[in-house]
Amino acid sequence: MTEKLDVRVEQVRIEQSPKRVRVYLNGELVADTTAPFLVWEHPYYPTYYLPAADVRASLIPTGEIEPAPGRGDGEVLHVKVATATAERAARRYPDAPAERLRDLVRLDWNAMSEWFEEDEPVYTHPRDPHKRVDILASSRHVRVEVDGVTVADSRQPRILFETGLPPRYYVPLTDVRMDLLRPSDTVTHCPYKGAASYWSVDAGRGEHEDLVWIYRGPLPESQKVAGLACFYNEKVDIYLDGERQERPRTPFS
Repeated sequence: MTEKLDVRVEQVRIEQSPKRVRVYLNGELVADTTAPFLVWEHPYYPTYYLPAADVRASLIPTGEIEPAPGRGDGEVLHVKVATATAERAARRYPDAPAERLRDLVRLDWNAMSEWFEEDEPVYTHPRDPHKRVDILASSRHVRVEVDGVTVADSRQPRILFETGLPPRYYVPLTDVRMDLLRPSDTVTHCPYKGAASYWSVDAGRGEHEDLVWIYRGPLPESQKVAGLACFYNEKVDIYLDGERQERPRTPFS
C-alpha cells in the first residue's frame, strides 16, 4: 500500500502520489517512478519531486547553489541523456528541513520533452489531487462588456467551477461579437482541460490582448466546453442575470 504523507515544513507542503510518473528528454527516458512526491512550492499548483534512485539520466553538478524558501540550499544540476543535455534543469536539496525532500530530485518541467502520469501525457504542471473541475449547463443570463461595449450575450452558458478560481462562463460563439475579436498566436495548456487558443478584443478603444480563449479539442473530462468562448473575469465586466460581478483577484489579474 502506498504511503501517503502530508507534511508542512516552513509552509512547504509535501504529499506522496500513487501515480506512476515518467519523464523524457529528446525521446529518451529521464526518470521512471511509482513513488513521486507532490511539492507545493507556491499555493497554486504542485511540482513533482522524484526519488533520485528512479532517475535514469546523468545528473551533472554545476557547482551552483540556489536557496529556496522552505527547502534549503538547492544543488543545481544539468540533466544529460545520450542525445541531449538540459542545462541547469534539476535541483536537489540534500539538507532540506523536510527530511523527505533530501533524497528527491526536482526536474524543471519545461526543460523536459514529455511528462506522463501513468500512460497519459500531462502538460503545464501535475494535476492537483485536491482540485476539482465541474462543468454545468446553465440558463443564467451572461453578458460581457469590454470598454462599455457588449461583446457577448448568452442565456445558454456552460459554467466551469474549478477549485481556487472564480466561475468561468463559457458561451457559444454565436453569442459572441466575433467581429470584435482578433486572432492571437498564443496557445496555453491546462492539465485538466487541454490546449487553449486565444483572441484579443478591440471594442473601439484599443486592442486588449488575449482576453478570450477557446478549447477546440479539450481533454475528455472537459468536453462540455469544447468550441465555447470564455472571457477573463479579471479583465472584463461580466453581468450575471443583470447584476455586474466584481472582478476577482487571481494570478491571472
